[in-house]
Amino acid sequence: MKKFSIRNSHAGKALGAKGVYITLAACLLALGGAGIAAYNKAMEDITDNLTISSVDSTAPKQADNKKTDVKKDESSKPDVDIQTQPNVMPVNGEILEPFSNGELVKSETLGYWKTHDGVDIKADLGEPVKAMNKGTVTKIWDDPLWGNCMTIDHGNGIVGHCYNLSKEMSVKEGDEVNAGEVIGAVGDTAQAEAAELSHLHFGLKKNGQWIDPIEFIDPADK
Repeated sequence: MKKFSIRNSHAGKALGAKGVYITLAACLLALGGAGIAAYNKAMEDITDNLTISSVDSTAPKQADNKKTDVKKDESSKPDVDIQTQPNVMPVNGEILEPFSNGELVKSETLGYWKTHDGVDIKADLGEPVKAMNKGTVTKIWDDPLWGNCMTIDHGNGIVGHCYNLSKEMSVKEGDEVNAGEVIGAVGDTAQAEAAELSHLHFGLKKNGQWIDPIEFIDPADK
């Protein structure tokens, strides 16, 4: 009987120790599960916060991109052709001296070779001079060689030059004119071409370069 009780006592102790270990292991597993759940929850919260932050941080960039696109669209708009009226000859008459297109020709008045950067159109003294097309009178001045002069900006890089005008002008600087509108009259003020018959010296520049006014106007097609 004593032996039996001793065995039972040892078995109880053994079971008691094992029970403690089992209980401890169960607690650890429970704590581990709770820890994992808490860890997963924390990671989900962090992920959500990162997602919201990344969306917020990209929002201003998208707005900036839209502004940039608008600017690109505005800058890509083509220039509008403002020439809406037919070209007309400033005066109607014989061409006394044509456009030389950069070639040297001898001046009857000055006696030396030079380019003739416009056309000399025969016209009586006092004959009305008309604007070639709509535009703005940009300058009126008295030149020692070319006499009374006027320039008209016709838009699209085209600027008309009328020399050898009379002193009486029908317009002033800054005035808007239409095709065929009288701007002045033929004079005898151009000392550089005084040896020629009465005429208007008419020139055209396109983007700062002299061009042939007759080819630009092309009166044969009118």
